Amino acid sequence: MRVLGLDPGLRRTGWGVIEARANRLTHLANGTIVTDDRADLATRLVALQRALAEVVAAWTPDSAAVEETLANVNPASTLKLGMARGICLLVPALAGLPVAQYLPMIVKKAVVGTGHAEKAQVAMMVQRLLPGVELASADSADALAIAICHSHMAQTRAAWGEAPARGRAALGKALP
Repeated sequence: MRVLGLDPGLRRTGWGVIEARANRLTHLANGTIVTDDRADLATRLVALQRALAEVVAAWTPDSAAVEETLANVNPASTLKLGMARGICLLVPALAGLPVAQYLPMIVKKAVVGTGHAEKAQVAMMVQRLLPGVELASADSADALAIAICHSHMAQTRAAWGEAPARGRAALGKALP
């Protein structure tokens, strides 16, 4: 399964692509889309959409995962981030990909083992889980972490699909 992870932002959107086969993860690519903060909002959103469409076309993922946004103190910043996040959800959906969403705490727990990990810890674990990866930025490290989280969750869901009904019912409250 090829997974595209996206860490949305209007100024900087991180992206990362991994291949997950059984218990093996392989890094394929990562990068950061940077929009011109002197441009108007609509122009920046179009630039983000076009760049993400290029990433999807170039790497042909099977699914995508996007980090959910928690509310910020500044309502205007929250609204702009929400618009960028909408583009990150829309582009893979338009390409026919299933799109999952994960809270930052779930991503950190899946990659580091604790939901309150620092960004540096997440980047370090991404480098351990994807040996030889050269991270383009902190945003792309987060995007790869989102992709890793999604691959783990997808494997868990697949295993549940094969589990007896009683086992699923007993475990059903543990995971989303």
